[in-house]
Amino acid sequence: MSQATVQLLEAFGDAWNRHDIDALMSMVTDDCVFYTVAGPGVLGSTFKGTEEVHKGFEMAWQTIPDAAWKDATHFVTGDRGVSECTFSGTNADGTRIEARMVDVFTFRDGKIAVKNAFRKNRPVQPAVAA
Repeated sequence: MSQATVQLLEAFGDAWNRHDIDALMSMVTDDCVFYTVAGPGVLGSTFKGTEEVHKGFEMAWQTIPDAAWKDATHFVTGDRGVSECTFSGTNADGTRIEARMVDVFTFRDGKIAVKNAFRKNRPVQPAVAA
């Protein structure tokens, strides 16, 4: 059984909001897998191993520099866990995203082995007038 806890998911979410790639990577296994909310496959885009996952995580902030994950709740049962939150951010064209999302996790040895992200398919919101 995993030693993963709600505190791990809270720390992981906090690291996302700080845009702290080193903290995020310290919480995943060496053979971790990240499935994104969008992409060409049925599971979105897939990143495998720490080098690819590192790039995949950083792409979130490169694509949406003000990305934030708010109002999170978490639960862990056995070697699985879920985080639910509200994702928000601004696209390059100024349109805004704000939608509820979940991450479904698989744990091994007290770390995250799989992060599978899902987000409501809500239309983007108009750009905020300057």
